[in-house]
Amino acid sequence: MRNAAERQAQPTNGKRDVVPEVIKDMQARDVVGTKKYGTTLQTHNGRDALLDAYQEVLDLAVYLKQELMQREDN
Repeated sequence: MRNAAERQAQPTNGKRDVVPEVIKDMQARDVVGTKKYGTTLQTHNGRDALLDAYQEVLDLAVYLKQELMQREDN
């Protein structure tokens, strides 16, 4: 695994734009969330958005570490 503090080189020209794909994914997740909860995500919904986001980030960190470890094994 690369050192987590290691600096990387400047990016070069790539192949595909990422942002439009993220927008598509967000739209798809919105549909899933609406089906699951019966509404879109709205402000003042009785939940702690910061805590929700923090918990999601913790899940993300675990998935990222899993992938890094798996790449190291290959």
